[in-house]
Amino acid sequence: MRKSKTLHLGVAAVIALAAGACSRTDNGDVVVKRPEVSVKTTEDTVRVPTVTTRTDTVNTPVVGTKTETLVVKKPVIGTKKTEVKVPVVKKP
Repeated sequence: MRKSKTLHLGVAAVIALAAGACSRTDNGDVVVKRPEVSVKTTEDTVRVPTVTTRTDTVNTPVVGTKTETLVVKKPVIGTKKTEVKVPVVKKP
């Protein structure tokens, strides 16, 4: 019972909307008012960032040996400068 009431109300609403958008001419033809839709495209330019590299210097560990006496070589840890490439992002 409940489904049929909702169905009848839905059909009545569709008919009311259709009747409001339609009309008849003098010779009996039906004129339907419908929206005119047109799709247009425009071109936009999007600037993308450029990615380059630059050379940077970092200290990396170096392990070597150093003579402490004539018999024993003692390990020594130091640093040396090493060049590495680092990415650089430039905003447009």
